[in-house]
Amino acid sequence: MLINLDIFEYLTYDGTESAAYEYIRKNTNYNSPVTDLTSNDLRCNVGGETGAGATIDVTAGSTVEFTADIAVYHQGAVSFYMAKAPTTADSFDGSGDVWFKIKDIGPTFSGGAATWDLGLTYSVTIPASVPDGEYLLRIQQLAIHNPWPGGIPQFYISCAQIAVTGGGSGTPGPLVAIPGAFADTDPGYTANIYSDFTSYTVPGPEVWQG
Repeated sequence: MLINLDIFEYLTYDGTESAAYEYIRKNTNYNSPVTDLTSNDLRCNVGGETGAGATIDVTAGSTVEFTADIAVYHQGAVSFYMAKAPTTADSFDGSGDVWFKIKDIGPTFSGGAATWDLGLTYSVTIPASVPDGEYLLRIQQLAIHNPWPGGIPQFYISCAQIAVTGGGSGTPGPLVAIPGAFADTDPGYTANIYSDFTSYTVPGPEVWQG
């Protein structure tokens, strides 16, 4: 029987962990990552174009957590994105220049060695000034343990459906399209962690500070 690997299935808010896929769109590719930079599956994973059904209310300025089925074990950065739905998060496909990044977790370097945050659970704070509305909240782990061009970096992705309340009048940006936000020329995509690896820039847009 196939099992999921590095798939973020659970969302925790205000101390309560949801059931698997209660607010997170369910993937249908089991333990296979997304590797095609031109695929719409980069948005919310294979199968993630279908809504989860339920959307959770989240207060701007508060923290939510994504938990995977097993701890992340491939070296690579973790990023969080949001995209405001024109109507409901459940019906939104994430198309267009709508995605903005709210957090990056890259490596730390010490003594010539890189340390990655390889965890089971990752948290992110919803920016306090983000406008009210329904959003897709996207977590992405970009595994670069198979260096380009001999190997292909792997995207492990999940999207939660949230309704932000108590927000502000901020203008999130820069806004990017997914696919389109990542290229096979990005230094963070082509980086070789086994050779002269002394710095790292996470692919994608700059983090919106909110």
